[in-house]
Amino acid sequence: MSTLKLVIGNKNYSSWSLRPWFFLKNLGIEFDEELVYLFEKDTAEKLSPYFSNEKVPILVDSTDGKDPGLQIWDTLAIIETIADRYPNLHGWPENSNARAIARTVSAEMHSSFTALRNALPMNCRKHFPNHPVELNVQQDIDRIVTLWEYCHTNYGNGGPWLFGQFSGADAMFAPIVLRFIGYDINLSGFSADYVNMVSKNKYMQEWVEAGKKETHIIESDEI
Repeated sequence: MSTLKLVIGNKNYSSWSLRPWFFLKNLGIEFDEELVYLFEKDTAEKLSPYFSNEKVPILVDSTDGKDPGLQIWDTLAIIETIADRYPNLHGWPENSNARAIARTVSAEMHSSFTALRNALPMNCRKHFPNHPVELNVQQDIDRIVTLWEYCHTNYGNGGPWLFGQFSGADAMFAPIVLRFIGYDINLSGFSADYVNMVSKNKYMQEWVEAGKKETHIIESDEI
């Protein structure tokens, strides 16, 4: 049993849960997983032991032996905490400039792109070909593509990830990859290659397959 536990929501829908899960998996860090289905009658009860205001994901660290342990309840904070705890795994780029940019684009992902989030919810089970994309959504898409190309061109060092090697930035953008695939977003160049590469990552495939097997429905994400 690991001293780390990640509390997550539906794998089919919960983009915020995917990010730290994908981060931990790609860094090879062992953790226990607790899945709480969202918007169910017992959701609040199951999340009541945690100080997250009934939100997921939550990282619980019981290293000190205390019950329930240290709780971190924000996606980006979880990634930062893991990177701090395991510096030898290089959760952020080693180069200080690249690391600063990786944190910047991750923070932008954390706080921005509301139009895209609302119009194109993550749904592993569904495919939405020819889905209309409004101007404000396309502007979000264009900005994300620009960010990806900027990171890879300036800091990619020939590797396939945004900063060459896997980092927290890739974890933060992982749900965007699934959205771009699910809504047939037209891409080219590095962005197309990046989406293809991330979608074939074994942990991404593991997450998607688990999401497809879920039967719980969140109607607002079944557009």
